[in-house]
Amino acid sequence: MLNKNTPISKGVDWLTVMLFFSLALFGLLCIFSVEYKTTDGLMQSILGFKKEYSKQFFFLIASTVVAMFILLTDSKFFTATANLGYAAGILLIISTFIIGKEVGGSKSWISLGFMNIQPVEVCKIFTSLALAKYFSMPDTDFRKSRSQLIAAAIAFAPAILSVLQKEPGAAIVYFSFGIAFYREGLPALYLILFFSLTVLIIASIVVPPNVLFIALTIIAAIFIYLYKRKIKRNKNVLFIIVGVWLLSVGVQKFMVPALFEKVLKPHQVVRIFATFGIDDYKFKNAERTAEIQKEFGKLGTTKKKPGEKVESYNVKQSKIAIGSGGFWGKGFLQGTQTRGDFVPAQNTDFIFSSVGESFGFIGCMVLMLLYFGLMMRIVIIAERQRSTFSRVYAYCVAGILFFHVALNVCMTLGLAPSPGITLPLLSYGGSSLLTFTILIFILIKLDADRQMVLR
Repeated sequence: MLNKNTPISKGVDWLTVMLFFSLALFGLLCIFSVEYKTTDGLMQSILGFKKEYSKQFFFLIASTVVAMFILLTDSKFFTATANLGYAAGILLIISTFIIGKEVGGSKSWISLGFMNIQPVEVCKIFTSLALAKYFSMPDTDFRKSRSQLIAAAIAFAPAILSVLQKEPGAAIVYFSFGIAFYREGLPALYLILFFSLTVLIIASIVVPPNVLFIALTIIAAIFIYLYKRKIKRNKNVLFIIVGVWLLSVGVQKFMVPALFEKVLKPHQVVRIFATFGIDDYKFKNAERTAEIQKEFGKLGTTKKKPGEKVESYNVKQSKIAIGSGGFWGKGFLQGTQTRGDFVPAQNTDFIFSSVGESFGFIGCMVLMLLYFGLMMRIVIIAERQRSTFSRVYAYCVAGILFFHVALNVCMTLGLAPSPGITLPLLSYGGSSLLTFTILIFILIKLDADRQMVLR
């Protein structure tokens, strides 16, 4: 539905557009610096669609065309088709179980010939629009449990399908919608519970099982002692404390072991263990233990000296590349680690390492400031909307960007497991670039029409 009567530039937030293209061009520069060889003919290689920087250049042109098309589209089109798009996105994810292409051990991609798309990534667009649509409905009251459960079902249905595809890394990003939920009135207690669960899962990995069980029991006993007067007046307090203790022990004793033994693939388990410096985890299933130990060797996981932290080859090479850049960096086309192909996936998941090596600490800071500026601008845009639909959608986009940037950068620095998450607008890939282009430019279009109340 094209709006032919409205100029494409009317109401456009040009600062957001500038930040978008600054990051996209920065990414193209990084991909070029890693892959370009002096023996390559510059123009021939750029126009040849054979090198990754050449493909990314054309992907950027295609994304620009898509962005212009979005700006010419009537904003009401996005509200009218939000639920239909979400249903199509879910069906697209389900279709991968039948016609999906296996990439990196996960059958979660669909080949289009000239590029591959990962439906669970594209579905972030449809999920954001569907959530915005639901929150903008007159009968939605997010203070009620029913509305909260429906919103959670919309947000996490694609994530559950992603886990069934054995692609939990892509599913993690769907937790970013919690930021929009919190803005719309989700009680802080839910966030506290989520972070508490995260801490408990990490503790279940790094702390010996019996020690953690004793610690949880002591904590429960302390709470019973502190609330003994309230317990005398109201036995429900005791039931709550005991219930939380039982739930915590259940997570430690059953959920976490089941996650590592039955849900996660061996290489994913190794990435998590390597992050926490663990290389001697023993499973009840001897075959599973052997698989994990084999994967440690296959992925190049290294441990030089007794007591030294174990870390994967990918992360180690990434840290070497970033550290070698120093304060100012080695310079454009001067990197040795990234240009020498020592860093695996250096154009995609680990592209931040090329920024650190070529442009140093200064380059990394400039990049982070660009991301911070873009996310803050999106929040400002969100808060000036008259429409609930536009505001919720804006916070969904901000949350997705934040999760991608935070997880990817922490991954390349060895501060988080490697979930296979791209760095927005920088990492190579037409699917990723197009997804973020659509996400951001739908927001720009909604903001341009912010005087309308959209439902």
